[in-house]
Amino acid sequence: MIILLHVLVAAIYAATAWLRWPRAATRAPRGVAPALLALALILHAIAISRAIIGPGGLDLSFVNALSLVAGLAVLAAWLTGVLRTLPGVAAVVLPVAAVCALLPPLAASPHRVAFAGDPWAAVHIGIALVAYALFVVVALQALVMTGLEKRLHRGHPGAAASATPPLLTLERYMFRLLTVGFVLLTLTLASGMLFSEELFGTPATLTNKIVFTVAGWVAFAVLLFGRWRYGWRGRTALKWILAGTLLLVLGYLGSKFVREVVLGR
Repeated sequence: MIILLHVLVAAIYAATAWLRWPRAATRAPRGVAPALLALALILHAIAISRAIIGPGGLDLSFVNALSLVAGLAVLAAWLTGVLRTLPGVAAVVLPVAAVCALLPPLAASPHRVAFAGDPWAAVHIGIALVAYALFVVVALQALVMTGLEKRLHRGHPGAAASATPPLLTLERYMFRLLTVGFVLLTLTLASGMLFSEELFGTPATLTNKIVFTVAGWVAFAVLLFGRWRYGWRGRTALKWILAGTLLLVLGYLGSKFVREVVLGR
């Protein structure tokens, strides 16, 4: 039954992605795609909750964490309006979420996080995951906007570009999302380093995960300073956004993949 729920979530994500293609969107009744997306998010929340929450603590194994971050990325993109204003983001994030939704039943063994039963530790983890999801959305938004900007410079904007708001408006909104993600990431790092022993029972240590996360934080800090001081935008901003997001992904999901899948710990 649980497996069928994950398959259903993946199918609805895939159907929503197909309905957002220009040709399909013109034929589908108005409101079908948003309704399907809402249903997919609700079912995904139920499925991933059953996979993660257990009597022994939270099971944040690699596949569960990947599915959760993908679902949060879709939710963030939907709530912020990015899926509506930039269809190219939907063309990437929805199929990826469909694949990730299928992964939790494939987990070979659980990886319980016993300390996550503590409310403050759960809040710490929740803030971190939301920050990661926001940065994923920002990275996808930056990639799509860069593609639109190239088409405009070549004189071939296309129907998608003509239907979107001005790029400068989208860029300002993207940096607002990035700022929110940066604040959440800062809270995550500060709480993890200052209250590690209270939250997790051990003092903070210099691990690969922390090194990559701090490096990602530095990348986003440099970008925000460059934006404020020198007006960085376009390809310069894209490089820093992709670098920071990649470092965060390597720090959290990458370390989990190596430890659980490659090393089998």
